Amino acid sequence: MTTFRRVFTFAILLWIGSAIADDNHVHPTDFPWQQFGWCEALTHFTKGMGAARIGNIIEAEKSLKRLETLRDYDHAAHQDYTAGQIEIQRLAVAAWIAAAKNRSEEALQLMRASADLEDSTEKDNVTPGSIIPARELLGELLLTMNQPEAALKELETSLQRTPNRRNGISLAAQAARKAGDLSKADQYEQQFQAL
Repeated sequence: MTTFRRVFTFAILLWIGSAIADDNHVHPTDFPWQQFGWCEALTHFTKGMGAARIGNIIEAEKSLKRLETLRDYDHAAHQDYTAGQIEIQRLAVAAWIAAAKNRSEEALQLMRASADLEDSTEKDNVTPGSIIPARELLGELLLTMNQPEAALKELETSLQRTPNRRNGISLAAQAARKAGDLSKADQYEQQFQAL
């Protein structure tokens, strides 16, 4: 099995594991999560993405609804930065739900909105970076829609902002190969192997 396939298989297993978790609550349940909506949002983002990617729309929409609630709570509490971060995640989950429903245009609009919002937001010093950059997710979405040239453009933009991401490099190699740019595909594959 090639390294690309191993990484891809591992990523799929992570998505599936998140999506089939039957508990929609974070633990411990007696912790004041309402004060830390962005922490809970990370759980619902991964669950929503995993569920959407395997076609479990019902579970994905549950996570989407919870992300909306968390975003609205943070807006009401004047926590605009974290509300914005949750909105980036919400838009991404909504995009992949739309893609799972074969609504390609809507999916691309939502994912592009997520990527543009993330790009326009400065990261706060005390918060972690994104789990997966929104622009990388946009590139991956374009790749799944058989638009490798557009995917490569978005993935390269993402790699400029967040360099040396294994998933981003792997996707860029795939997009370049599908777009027929074999030298660029080889370059990204070598970069991937060097990480």
